[in-house]
Amino acid sequence: MSATFATATAQPLADYYRWQSILYDATRWAFLFGRSRLITKVARMAQPQRILEIGCGTGTNLVRLALAFPKADIVGVDLSPHMLSIAQRKLQRFGQRVHLEQRAYEAPISGSEGYDLIVLSYALSMMNPGYEAVLAGCRDDLSGRGIIAVVDFHDSRWQGFRRWMGINHVRMERHLLTRLSEHFTAQRCEVHRAYAGLWRWMVFVGRVKREGTVKAASLDQA
Repeated sequence: MSATFATATAQPLADYYRWQSILYDATRWAFLFGRSRLITKVARMAQPQRILEIGCGTGTNLVRLALAFPKADIVGVDLSPHMLSIAQRKLQRFGQRVHLEQRAYEAPISGSEGYDLIVLSYALSMMNPGYEAVLAGCRDDLSGRGIIAVVDFHDSRWQGFRRWMGINHVRMERHLLTRLSEHFTAQRCEVHRAYAGLWRWMVFVGRVKREGTVKAASLDQA
């Protein structure tokens, strides 16, 4: 991720979650839809051995991932030490199989092997600026068979609601699906309504676009 993200976005988010961590698990169930559905969809497609979650928060998804993929080694990355302290308590039962790191996702971290699955759950919409650099990093961090799985806010037709979400660091302008589709070939792509259309949220599961794959698709269409 770019230095711009690290300076302009990382610290404000870390400060925001210092207080939000206290109420996070008690309140976010009413907003963060589709998290368990995302993992269920991935489990039907693959059995990843190395998993990374960027913006793992209090570890709710990490627990689901550890249960869904009992043979996988899992890394959770988050900016907030307060969120990670909650996650650590939830994940003790999994021992060393689940590892937590307090850091910004500033560059690929997988080494030569790559991750078979990278998960972003309601994280990309809060990375402004920086989400495009994160997606580029994910491309490099995925293994040859790797999958990216994203669930996040999509949009809202209500300007007042979008403004309120912006105060809470969330951007809802339909931009994420466009950028995801530029980097990855979709295996699953869905948009759902929340609260009778107050906002919409999306699910995207895809694989890295390969140059040869793009050319072959063009030839087929021709």
